[in-house]
This record gives sequence, structure tokens and C-alpha cells, in this order.
Amino acid sequence: MDTENESLRIEQALQQLARLIRRHAPSSGTHRTPVPSLALMHATHCSEPMESVYKPSICVVAQGAKTATLADETYRYDPSTYLVTSVELPILGRIIEASPEIPYLSLKLSFDADVILDIVKETNRSDSVPAEACRGITVNRTSFPLLEAIVRLLELLHTPEDVPVLAPLIIREILYRVLQGEQGAVIHQFAIIGSHAHNIAQAIQLINREYNRPIGIEQLAKSVNMSASAFHKHFKRVTAMSPLQYQKTVRLQEARRLMLTETVQASDAAFRVGYESPSQFSREYARMYGRPPMVDVESLRGSNASSNVHG
Repeated sequence: MDTENESLRIEQALQQLARLIRRHAPSSGTHRTPVPSLALMHATHCSEPMESVYKPSICVVAQGAKTATLADETYRYDPSTYLVTSVELPILGRIIEASPEIPYLSLKLSFDADVILDIVKETNRSDSVPAEACRGITVNRTSFPLLEAIVRLLELLHTPEDVPVLAPLIIREILYRVLQGEQGAVIHQFAIIGSHAHNIAQAIQLINREYNRPIGIEQLAKSVNMSASAFHKHFKRVTAMSPLQYQKTVRLQEARRLMLTETVQASDAAFRVGYESPSQFSREYARMYGRPPMVDVESLRGSNASSNVHG
């Protein structure tokens, strides 16, 4: 009976969440909100794969379904689950369930790892944090307390004057509920200063800030007080790719974005993201996307205009 009760409450909360998203995101696309860290998404059709670097965030689906692909791993999330990214990751997102009658409706809430650590200290949790760094992306089962808090956050959008005072309190509650979830300890590890996961998160931030510069693994490992071999091992555990593969992916994603949205020529995009040789850029681009840069971009221009939804 308790399980049936919980399922009913979750279903009702999801319906309420869908109504709120429709109200504040009435048209297709990504909509910013008065809560700076909160974005709402609405899509009436399934999408082509869309790339972006996901920052630490929670993605909750009220209606429809989406996949997030990291390297060769694909994660599905829908109203029964939610996605958490604990570090910056180059993700290929794709809406796989959406229609004009039942649109895809979701939200993305970004967060700061420092808030996670603060909550853990306040609750005196004694969970054992994994010694080895874990993947920086997880899918978790949705719970009623989590959805209830998210609904209250969206209800604040009706009264923007309340947002500065009340939104931070509700966001803390949402993160507290996430930490209570099945993979709370995995998410917690990225906030612990000195842990392998936290060190890798720091290195990832550095790569994303300076992705257009040559990367030295030894120097990067030293900057987070790790040996080169340990750094390489834990980096791959967190991101599913090597540091060089990660940088290459971020570079190529940014080059694709520059060509697609700013009509930058392939050779200029190559130099702007750090390639010294346009021919090397073209080879690596074609290897990743299956087509030469400008051919790929031309074919994407039409389709991406109607499917620019992240999260």
C-alpha cells in the first residue's frame, strides 16, 4: 500500500510539474527563469543529437524522455528517473520521446559543489565515500520529496520578488534530497577537498578554461597533487575518456558550435579552438562526426534550428 501511495504521489507531483513548466516555458526551446541556475525545456518533437558541456547540474523530466551520451556510454532519463552531472562533461543529448500532443518538458538546475559539501557537514552524514573516483554522471530514481521541493521552486516563478530569499533555501533542500538518493555518496565525493574525484573536477575546470592551449598531463596532474598515472586512471573513471580525448572532444564541440551558430569558416574555427594545422583539425573532426567540417555544418543548420534544447 505504501508503494502504491508513493507512486500516486509521484504521479501527481509530475503532473503539477508539467503544468508549471508549460506555463513558464510555453513554446519550444530552452527558457531562462528568474532563478539564475534554473532553465526550463519544452520540445514538441524528438531531436537530433545536440552537444554541450553539462556543468554540475540536476536534470528532471516531467514528460517525455531523453538520452545523454558520454563517450561510448548512453544514459536514459524520463519521469521515473533524473540525471545528475557532478563535473563539467561534454555530453551528446537527444530527446527521444516528444510530440505536439505530449511534449518533452524538463528542467535543469545547476549547482555548486561547495553547497553539497556544506549540506553534508550540516547533516553529519557518515556515508562512506568511495576511495576510487566514480563516473561524473549518474541516473537516479525519482522520489516524491525531491519532486515536491522542485514543484515549490517552480511555484516561486509566480512571485519573482520572493526568488532572492526563498530560492536558495529550496535549492538546498533539493540538493539535500539528491544526497539522500541511492547515489548520494557518489555525488558527495566530488565536493570533498583532496578526494580523487574533487582533484579531477579541479583539473576538468582548468581544461575547460584553457581548452585551446596545449595540455601537459604531467603539469596538470601536478597541479592537483597527483602522479601522472593516478591522474590518468581517475580522470578516465570520472569522464569515460583520457585527458587528451576530453580536451579534443571539448575543442571539436566548440569548433562545431562556432561554425554552426557564428558562421565561422573551418580553418578559423580550428585556430580558435587550439589547432595549429587545419588539415589535422579536418581529419579529427571527420573521425568524430563522420563528415568534413563544412559538409557536416551545412547539413545541421536546418535541423538544429528546431531542436535547440539542452538538459
